[in-house]
Amino acid sequence: MSSINIEKSAEKGINDLLRHLLGNGKVDAVLAMRMVKSSGAWDLALVTDVKNLAELSPLAPVMTVNASQVLSNLSLSGKKIAAVLKPCELRGFVERVKREQGSLENLITISHTCGGVFPLDLVVEGSVDDLLHKYEKVVATGEIPSNIRDTCKACEHFIPMNADITIAAAGECKPGHGCMIYINSDKAKEALLECTGHHGNDLLDPISLEKLAAARAKEREKLFSSIEKDCSGLDGLVNIFGKCVGCHGCSRVCPICYCTLCDFESANFDYNLPYFEEHLARKGALRLPPDTMLFHMGRLTHMSFSCVGCGMCSDVCPVSIPVAAVFSRTGAKTASIFDYVPGRDVAEEIPVMIFKEEEFPELG
Repeated sequence: MSSINIEKSAEKGINDLLRHLLGNGKVDAVLAMRMVKSSGAWDLALVTDVKNLAELSPLAPVMTVNASQVLSNLSLSGKKIAAVLKPCELRGFVERVKREQGSLENLITISHTCGGVFPLDLVVEGSVDDLLHKYEKVVATGEIPSNIRDTCKACEHFIPMNADITIAAAGECKPGHGCMIYINSDKAKEALLECTGHHGNDLLDPISLEKLAAARAKEREKLFSSIEKDCSGLDGLVNIFGKCVGCHGCSRVCPICYCTLCDFESANFDYNLPYFEEHLARKGALRLPPDTMLFHMGRLTHMSFSCVGCGMCSDVCPVSIPVAAVFSRTGAKTASIFDYVPGRDVAEEIPVMIFKEEEFPELG
């Protein structure tokens, strides 16, 4: 719809934008990534005082939690919030809204062309600060940093969908010397009328990001090929998921898994003697914890059509199972059948929730 050209870096540009929104009462709070300077730790912060905005690093390539999970409850509070979300977080939130787990009504969603995020082990090690300069330089020129999450390298949806405001971060020709802010909705346009910068009618040009899109497509093909090979048949699935220790960490960080009580954590799957005795009578041995394969297959069937490929599940896995790659590959296949992109449009119905009297007749 319109744009603002600010003669500052993308990071400084978005900080000025947030200061304008919060300082002028356009929003009640800001949700964004923050680095705690006293400890060097990173977290997702909700800020209501303008003086605390200086602590934020909204474009930091860090994801300690998928923000769509946190935003679900916050969005129902009635407060006006400016939420800075990575493209996958925004799509995850849209999927949650479709499930009545959040609302877009009081939000101004801000996203950016995304270069990917660092794995959590680098964040925990405190290596992010040392890597940021090189990361920003590589991303600004439309290339893929070597040390980001595998699913980020292979992500094709790095341009935000349906954000009220889009920041041009990836693919900038002159990093640190200019920032384009694209205003995509009426409520964002009204909120930014008096924001400093050169106002125009420019639109984000995907052609400028073709180099990055082509590189991501190659990484995607490489990742999916390796999963196809490793996951082939039942033996392949057993080899991949057989290491699972049953911590359920992958479901806890997943933006699509929102059930208050997961069936796999209910009494149906508690350790109990009748269960053990039945299986031991048939097999003579029982793997503990039980039903780890069933857990992953259950999750896969429940949310493969809505996986946004954020990579949180793989990042928290204590035994390095490539959960995100498997789910992304399966999700891509499912989505292609229904011509569905998770989080593309809040009005687009989730395939599993659509009833058709006749569907897939070719399957018999």
